[in-house]
Amino acid sequence: MDIYNAWFDLKPGVSDMEFSDRLKAYMGGLENDGLMQGWRLMRRKLGLSAAPIGEFHLMMEFTGMAQLDQAFNRVGSRREPVESVHFGVNSLVQNVQFALYRDFPDSVRHRGDEKF
Repeated sequence: MDIYNAWFDLKPGVSDMEFSDRLKAYMGGLENDGLMQGWRLMRRKLGLSAAPIGEFHLMMEFTGMAQLDQAFNRVGSRREPVESVHFGVNSLVQNVQFALYRDFPDSVRHRGDEKF
């Protein structure tokens, strides 16, 4: 599983629940169309986190790079109906940082022939 992560803050004055509702519509659409396996939205608790990351953490799960690429192609087309819901989420956040992680060890990992 490949996990696309985003850490961010909401812009001043943005309602956390409004954001959550908009994100659910956006992520739910991608998931319902088979472009994502699942997602989670988390919020920092008790002010505890690594220094430069935002208050919110979004994890998006993909079966692999092909599915992630399909999702990027859909969103990157900038066409309706995804463009409005994408804008409806992105316009509410700031200080975004992204990272791509994978489950480890990978399902393709073989042991015994490693040279390093």
